[in-house]
Amino acid sequence: MDQAKPQRVVVMTGATAGLGAHALQHFAAQPDTRVIIGARGSGRTVPSGVEVTPLDLASLASVREFADAVTRQLGDARINVLVLNAGIHGSDAKQQSAEGYGLTFAVNHLAHYLLARLLLPHMADHGRLLITSSNMHDPPLKRIAPKTLDLQEWAHPTENGSGVGIRSYTASKLCNLMTALSFAQLDEAKARQISVVAFNPGLTGGVAGRDASALQRAFVKVLTRTVFPLIGLFRPEFVMNTPEHSGKMLADVALGAITPPDGRIYISLVKGEPTFPDPSELARSRDGQDRLWRESAAMVGLES
Repeated sequence: MDQAKPQRVVVMTGATAGLGAHALQHFAAQPDTRVIIGARGSGRTVPSGVEVTPLDLASLASVREFADAVTRQLGDARINVLVLNAGIHGSDAKQQSAEGYGLTFAVNHLAHYLLARLLLPHMADHGRLLITSSNMHDPPLKRIAPKTLDLQEWAHPTENGSGVGIRSYTASKLCNLMTALSFAQLDEAKARQISVVAFNPGLTGGVAGRDASALQRAFVKVLTRTVFPLIGLFRPEFVMNTPEHSGKMLADVALGAITPPDGRIYISLVKGEPTFPDPSELARSRDGQDRLWRESAAMVGLES
């Protein structure tokens, strides 16, 4: 007797560390679910049954190869849940992607923009696209907040510009949120009833990734252990969450157990609980969203 095909397909980036690894545990435990993740290198420890496909988000060529590999692996099956969760936490002006873009902008934004564009046609009707953003798209420390869409500086950062260090991270998280808002407005997404969600896991323990420099890791550590706990007394969205809890909430959002109200796409954890706030004014700019879409398309070699 032929074995029934899995009922659900989950494709994910950022699944091997931090909150993503905890979310992966929840995806892998779901019945009748096939999980494919993209990851660099080999020897990744993942739950039984999870398929690991090579992916280096610092290379647009690798993103295209991953998208091609996933569609070949799936055959006639469709992606029910696409989770774009990977990210780095800041880079300096000398750190560049394979194509010469600023590393944080390339990894956190351009790679995921391209991946979503390539895989959207292979998603199932009524599927869900989740892009991990952050409340840091509108940080409380205004000197590190994006003030305008300084796209050329983010793509080609200069020393002390808005495309380096922690400012490169806040800029990329703004781009993630604006990209989600743009995907939600696509005629294809609307016609096929594909839900788009921008998810903010809140400040999460262990936020400084291995790709960050020692200086960035130290800066983020200082912020999360000293400055943000004080800010959290007045702005509860900056209260720290554990990776285990944020990962579970990410999985719940991706699987549809938590959904935003009609007309909303942004889910933000506040003290570990889902809320549905307005994104920043800059993120909500339709002209800005359209400009980011067009210029990103040109950077990755797609028609806008």
